[in-house]
Amino acid sequence: MKKTILITGVTRGCGRALAEEFIRRGHTIIGCGRSVKEIAALASQFPPPNYFSAVNVADDPQVEAWAKEVFSSYAAPDLVLNNAALINHVAPLWQVPAQEFSDVIDVNIKGTANVIRHFIPAMIARGRGVIVNFSSGWGRSTDAGVAPYCATKWAIEGLTQSLAQELPPGLAAAALNPGIINTDMLRTCWADGARNYPSPEEWAQNAAPFLLKLDAACNGKQLTVPGGTTG
Repeated sequence: MKKTILITGVTRGCGRALAEEFIRRGHTIIGCGRSVKEIAALASQFPPPNYFSAVNVADDPQVEAWAKEVFSSYAAPDLVLNNAALINHVAPLWQVPAQEFSDVIDVNIKGTANVIRHFIPAMIARGRGVIVNFSSGWGRSTDAGVAPYCATKWAIEGLTQSLAQELPPGLAAAALNPGIINTDMLRTCWADGARNYPSPEEWAQNAAPFLLKLDAACNGKQLTVPGGTTG
């Protein structure tokens, strides 16, 4: 069955790789990212029925307007992937500037909540759908230098568990540890080691079919993409 899949943070890394892999498999992507230039490039490369918008998920009015635009032409998505995230520059917590700390919190936690706020009611009305909130190995463990990021991903785990208890039958919410992937984000904090792990495109070939199989039975679960290295 062909699905409509909403992905945040679609302009780079895992989000972009997933979008390309899902489209290759014949599914429709509704995606957003902050870069107007990259969104325009995606829209040119992948024309309708795919739909790409420049949106900062940390800005609730922007997400609300985006949802209204989407629902003017599309039904509720079958699968929502809350992938957009920032990581802080590696530093002890007391050296992380206040604005940088706030930016990580705003995108990783508030951005996820904003998407849920404006897209999940339509999924509830439809009676089905799966919400996957991207966590991390650092949402189930910790490391020095990335305290703000760890805090947000631990928050995503808790937020998702609570959401799972609130959803009606037919829907599911799950937190996903994607594993360790050689992305721009990982290279900012682990430049030497990142190259030892799969590229986003390699990862997506395995992650896409796994995500497509998720259904209401995954509600409340802590998921990890199989076949990859966790961290």
